[in-house]
Amino acid sequence: MSFSENYYPSPDGLNLYYREYGSDEGACPLLCLSGLTRSSLDFHEFAERYATSRKVYTLDYRGRGKSDYDTDYKNYNPQIYIGDIFAFLTTKGIGKALFVGTSLGGLLTIAMAGLAKNYIAGAILNDVGPEVDKSGSSRILDYVGKDVRFKTREEAAAQQKKIYGGAYPDLPEEDWLGQAETTFVYDETAKNYRLNYDLSLGRALVDQLNAKEQVDLWPFFRELGDLPVLAIRGALSDVLSKEVFERMKEEDPDMEALVLENRGHVPLLNEPEALKKMDDFIARIR
Repeated sequence: MSFSENYYPSPDGLNLYYREYGSDEGACPLLCLSGLTRSSLDFHEFAERYATSRKVYTLDYRGRGKSDYDTDYKNYNPQIYIGDIFAFLTTKGIGKALFVGTSLGGLLTIAMAGLAKNYIAGAILNDVGPEVDKSGSSRILDYVGKDVRFKTREEAAAQQKKIYGGAYPDLPEEDWLGQAETTFVYDETAKNYRLNYDLSLGRALVDQLNAKEQVDLWPFFRELGDLPVLAIRGALSDVLSKEVFERMKEEDPDMEALVLENRGHVPLLNEPEALKKMDDFIARIR
């Protein structure tokens, strides 16, 4: 096993799971934060690649993967997640990290910049910015929290391709099975594959999107202005619009920007062009 499996306590007593890769503590560690319904599994190949030169941590938010589920669905919100991230940093004694945030993970990274910038050595924002396009949020709302199950991984992979094929038009057939393996977990009781997160996330998302007041993240994003930032956008993305991406570059002229063709929401971070860019970016943050 190329990683160790560990848990840390949340401020309200949940056991939250994380993976720790690598042994070199001399360089700035990477802290990987996944998307809304995703888990640490998404970053396995990424973590193995960069763990040769530094520590890499990949977290399961509460209600995802191997972390405890919360009995109160209202705790599935960004404010609580940020508190959990603070608890992780404190538990591990991490003073600074290079944050790698995909989708929700990127939003949390932006929020952290406004609340506790001192923890951030730099940021990789994967297909996310201070504004989420309404078409993307509507699409996400349509599927989050639905109890979808399959008898085999192959059936799950076929459904993944049917639903998300537009975001990955050139993805090899065998990679769809990998997508299924990071999305579903085997339910020993029901003898089928279920989604690897608490379905109550759907209720939480409805509340958050329908809230009368929405947080303006642009001031938080500006706090990243004097830090190394690499922003990646899928050219087919319905979450990070071209207009918002262009404004991000205007707000932060030093931000490195990469657009990946044939990718929607979200790039997988294994694309050759992305790897080349990330290799250089990460190597400069010691």
